[in-house]
Amino acid sequence: MGFFQRLKQGLTKTRGGLTDRVDELVENTREIDDDFYDELTDILILADVGMDATMDMIDKLRRRVEQEKIKDANKAREILKSIVADEMNIPRPPLKWPMVMFVVGVNGVGKTTTIGKMALRFQEIGRSVMLAAADTFRAAADEQLAVWAERAKVPLIRHGEGADPAAVVYDAVQAAKARKSDLLIVDTAGRLHNKKNLMDELSKMRRIIDREYPEANVRCMLVLDATTGQNGIQQAKQFKEAVEIGGIVLTKLDGTAKGGVAIAIRRELNVPVWYIGVGEGIDDLQAFDAKQFTNALFGDEE
Repeated sequence: MGFFQRLKQGLTKTRGGLTDRVDELVENTREIDDDFYDELTDILILADVGMDATMDMIDKLRRRVEQEKIKDANKAREILKSIVADEMNIPRPPLKWPMVMFVVGVNGVGKTTTIGKMALRFQEIGRSVMLAAADTFRAAADEQLAVWAERAKVPLIRHGEGADPAAVVYDAVQAAKARKSDLLIVDTAGRLHNKKNLMDELSKMRRIIDREYPEANVRCMLVLDATTGQNGIQQAKQFKEAVEIGGIVLTKLDGTAKGGVAIAIRRELNVPVWYIGVGEGIDDLQAFDAKQFTNALFGDEE
C-alpha cells in the first residue's frame, strides 16, 4: 500500500464523520441556503476542525458561492475542498545549513520515533546528521534514541538520566561543529506540568546554541499526536506560550485520528505542517502535502 493509500486509510474515522456527512448533505441539497451552511458548520466542528477555522472557512465558502452564483451543491463541495487545501498550504521556509532542530512535544506523541525517522530522511538526501539526547528527565529516553541512532547510523551525544540538558546540548554543538554536521536534532523533555521549567530549560539551550553556534539556523518542531483531537490543540497552545514553534509534525494518522484537528492546530500555531506520520514504519513519515492531505480527507483519489 502506497503512502497516499495509507494516509487515506488513516483518515477513515474523519471521513466517516466529515466526508460521508458532507456527501450526504450535498446529495440531499436542493438549494444552497442557511440550513445548508448550518449543517456544514456542524459537520466540520464534529470533525475536530475547530470553531475559528470552521467559521472562517464557511464565510469564505459563502462569499465564493455568492460571487460565482453557484447553485450546485457538488460545486460548493469542491470549493470547500479548495479552501481546506489553501488553509493547510503554508509553504515551509527553505532549509539552511547548518541547522539545529529542537523537537518538542509531550511524552507519548512519538517524538523520539519521529526524530529517528527524520534522521533517516535527511541522511537519505545526503545530509550529515547528529542526534542529542537532551531529554534527561524521562527514564531510558536516551536509550530509546540510541536505538534509532544505531538504526540510522548517525552519532548520538548523550549524558544519561538526570544530567543537565544544557550540558548535553553544549557537547552536541561542539561535536556538530567539529564534524561539520549539516543537522543536529535535539530531543527535549516532554513534560508540560511546569511550563516555566520547560521554557527556562529550552531558553538556556537556545542561548548556548546562539553563543556557541551563531551560524546555525535554529528551528523548533512540535510533534503532536493526531488521535488526541482537542487535547492536541491545548498542547499546541501551551507549547506556543513556552517556545517559538517553527513547524508541526503530526503523528499517528493511522486509522484512529480525527484528521480535521490538523486544520485547527495549523491555524492555532500559524506555522506550516512539515511532516505527517501514518504508522510505525521507517517510511511512514513523509513531507506534508496539502493537496494530498485534502484529497485523502475528502476520500478522493490522489
